Amino acid sequence: MSDAAVKTKQDAAGANPAAEQDLTDGFHLVIDALKLNGLNTIYGVPGIPITDFGRMAQAEGIRVLSFRHEQNAGYAAAIAGYLTKKPGVCLTVSAPGFLNGLTALAHATTNCFPMILISGSSEREIVDLQQGDYEEMDQLAIAKPLCKAAFRVLHAADIGIAVARAIRAAVSGRPGGVYLDLPAKLFGQVINADAGAKSLVKVIDAAPAQIPAPDSIKRALDVLKSAKRPLIILGKGAAYAQADEAIKNFVEKSGVPFLPMSMAKGLLPDTHPQCAGAARSTVLKDSDVVMLIGARLNWLLSQGKGKSWGEAPKKFIQIDIEPKEMDSNVEIVAPVVGDIGSCVDALLAGIDGKWPAPPAEWTNAVKAKRDDNIAKMAPRLMNNNVPMDYHGALGVLRTIIKERPDAILVNEGANTLDLARGIIDMYQPRKRLDVGTWGIMGIGMGQAIAAAIETGKPVLCVEGDSAFGFSGMEVETICRYNLAICIVIFNNDGIYRGTDVNKVSDDPAPTVFVKGARYDKMMEAFGGVGVNVTSPDELKRAVNAAMDSGKPTLINAVIDPAAGSESGRIGNLNPQSVLKKK
Repeated sequence: MSDAAVKTKQDAAGANPAAEQDLTDGFHLVIDALKLNGLNTIYGVPGIPITDFGRMAQAEGIRVLSFRHEQNAGYAAAIAGYLTKKPGVCLTVSAPGFLNGLTALAHATTNCFPMILISGSSEREIVDLQQGDYEEMDQLAIAKPLCKAAFRVLHAADIGIAVARAIRAAVSGRPGGVYLDLPAKLFGQVINADAGAKSLVKVIDAAPAQIPAPDSIKRALDVLKSAKRPLIILGKGAAYAQADEAIKNFVEKSGVPFLPMSMAKGLLPDTHPQCAGAARSTVLKDSDVVMLIGARLNWLLSQGKGKSWGEAPKKFIQIDIEPKEMDSNVEIVAPVVGDIGSCVDALLAGIDGKWPAPPAEWTNAVKAKRDDNIAKMAPRLMNNNVPMDYHGALGVLRTIIKERPDAILVNEGANTLDLARGIIDMYQPRKRLDVGTWGIMGIGMGQAIAAAIETGKPVLCVEGDSAFGFSGMEVETICRYNLAICIVIFNNDGIYRGTDVNKVSDDPAPTVFVKGARYDKMMEAFGGVGVNVTSPDELKRAVNAAMDSGKPTLINAVIDPAAGSESGRIGNLNPQSVLKKK
């Protein structure tokens, strides 16, 4: 008999000795259902009606991480799902708290991260008649369009099956977010403990292998073999699959140059001789056959068409678990549908021992372009300018990651993100976490916290000052849990640049922040270490000291306000006015 059941039995006996029996309630059934399925960490914010649930979960051995804002807790749960392949759990209060968590749930679904958002909610009979309950909202209806699945539980006996369905929906097929709606009265429902235990479900084979059709494998290999200028693009789906050795073997045995998307960096080291990251423009433009492994032809790859892809027609091979992804933007001549691990294993079997090397003319041209671009960039990364520019500062962090390849890099911002993606090499899989498909701001603190909790590795979180503003209060959370996280804020006094001027009033321009802000003082306020640095040399010393100490640290890295460009490398996405300024 569990401690929960014993306590419930004693309480019942105290109220009515004749009613002495083993009982349990909704609180403990949810906790037991999560624990039964190995979900032992919850990210969230306490409040009505889930405060006691958080306390009880902690008492029952679940680690409960309490944040300052639900959106950041949601980003933590989402990236926990990516890192572990188990759904990360986010717990919120009703209505406003639910809506705060919903942004992260939609982000998880868009990026294919398994996550479960559990929210308390108002009572159905009041909500359905719109009678004005506390934080009244039809949360299920709002969540449905923004996640893979959404379920509401009204009876304690259904909690086990609901949690099981949520887990299976989150991780099966293309992973994503699931919403679980738990009205307040559900938690207090009492049922027989034996019946409650029997109602729990341990999910078996939640994400079964999806084996690709043999014909699709042969077709893909035939197309790849016919290429004169082949290219493999690795996406974060390939990193999520944790089929690292198979992917490495396939790339190396094929001899094909590969281009990693940002969160796939490190599947093979960025310094690998076949890596074409430093020759991205060339390989996208000049390749004739492109194999996508866990990558989508979305805006990050210009939808597979346009100037960046050159004028010559290309043949695309796509490996994805979702059949509907095929032909979404361009024709896919060789679709391979299945889970990444099974697909790559099948491809490996098809090329083993009899695969011709790609034409030397192509591989030599890619190598020459890569080496030339690296050589041109090198002097910019070694400058010690004061105030710092992005290249000098990122050059320091590039060296630190090279020396500490096991550390996890979290990265967000505009210029801070766009330039870091190309400059900082990664050496191990799933060590680079960033904004993903949406390019969303605010993921930094949540992802950094989850990375530290889920992996136990030191975390280097590199933030633009604008990006940090979305989640900066979570530095208190980092200090409260004493996490080994070093935050570096590239502070150039504004969004993109800190030099914009309002010519019509005394108000600052929309993109300008307080000049000379000292973000390091925020960390000091909560007992962490704050450091202000103005040169690359100072930055290097401060980051190394922080990583060595394991103490929560925030480094305010002063960047030239004029450094940077509009929207980093995606300024073309800003619509331009055709009207002349008067």
